[in-house]
Amino acid sequence: MNKNKNNNKNFNNTVSRKKPIENVLVLQGGGSLGSFGCGVFKALSQKNMKIDIVAGTSIGGVNAAIIAGSKNEKHSEQFLEEFWLELADSFVDWNNFSSSIFPFFEQMLSNYYSSSFSTSDQKKNESLRKIEEYRIESLRSFLSSAIFGNAKMFKARWLLEYALTDPDYFQPAKWTYLYDHSPLATTLEKYIDYEKLKPTGNPNSRLIITAVNVLTSEPLTFDSYRQQITPKHILATSGYPAYNFPWVEIEKGVYAWDGGLLSNTPLREVINASPVNDKRIFLVENYPKKISVLPQNLPEVYHRTRDIIFCDKTLNTVTMSKVITRYLRYIDELYQMIDNCVDMTKVEKGQLEKIRRKYKRYKQETGAEIKNVYYISRDEPVHSIYENADFSPKVIKNSIREGEMKTNQILDEIAKDK
Repeated sequence: MNKNKNNNKNFNNTVSRKKPIENVLVLQGGGSLGSFGCGVFKALSQKNMKIDIVAGTSIGGVNAAIIAGSKNEKHSEQFLEEFWLELADSFVDWNNFSSSIFPFFEQMLSNYYSSSFSTSDQKKNESLRKIEEYRIESLRSFLSSAIFGNAKMFKARWLLEYALTDPDYFQPAKWTYLYDHSPLATTLEKYIDYEKLKPTGNPNSRLIITAVNVLTSEPLTFDSYRQQITPKHILATSGYPAYNFPWVEIEKGVYAWDGGLLSNTPLREVINASPVNDKRIFLVENYPKKISVLPQNLPEVYHRTRDIIFCDKTLNTVTMSKVITRYLRYIDELYQMIDNCVDMTKVEKGQLEKIRRKYKRYKQETGAEIKNVYYISRDEPVHSIYENADFSPKVIKNSIREGEMKTNQILDEIAKDK
């Protein structure tokens, strides 16, 4: 009996070793709002915070791929920022020629602007003016992206350069997308070493990006520890149909769209991919979960609808992770009690081995505990439904700075709690 108990205690010591804690960065999608995530990673890097797993979907997946596979291994945050500044440099400024080329649109914007002020309260009027000025500039930037695209990221399908290569160029009734986002893959060649993004590679961080199967609605998870990540996978995770981007055939018969259609916050996929090691989560929120005032008009209604669709919904995932952790601890306590109180010589040997195998599997193959979740949330003092298509240099740079500032605030709070 003592021999059996000693063997069991040695086994318990083996499986009860303290598990490592992985730092995980989860990046939401959101078009140009992804520049906020760039600022978040920049601040984490400047504080020497090593990211073990980086996960994202849509533009968050693009950011994640640059972080994990950056050709600048020591300063991948610099390459990520350079990527965003390159997109900003390719922005076509509507204000340079809109009144002469698109007078109808400019008159429409002017009418919308002037009709917004009817109050006699000067202070309130000035506040409204600033809000509307922001919204007008946001709308101008959206129109610029919609009409001219962004040469480093996506091009309009109706451009003459596609006339000889697109078989449906003169048959728009057959079109299933309006913008070709393959220029993104060309741009990323400057920043990503794809040799790193495979199981035998040496990535800066483990990369997990998501998409959805167009034909079956099933989730697709691309993991650099289990497969080679290619430009196709990145185009798939960012192929959002509501932005009029195309699906991508990632393998024969498998057509993929943006993973944000199922979940814009791929935390569950991280836990499924790495179910053992405990985790410290840094979760970037591009879309606010809460607002203080109800929408005041239809544009604000549409804006809030979009926020609710794409905001973080992983609370249940975090809760279930904690429940599973408690169950595993309970199983552990029961096993220890049996080990200490039951005469193992009276237990059938085959049954005992079966219990041992199950116990070992539960202890070694599951049980990742989420130690902390730090939500790094973008502020939205003015609501504009067009904001995620604004690649203007001023907005991109401000968004990067905001991501840095918000992350430094979180890191300062963490330091104080230690």
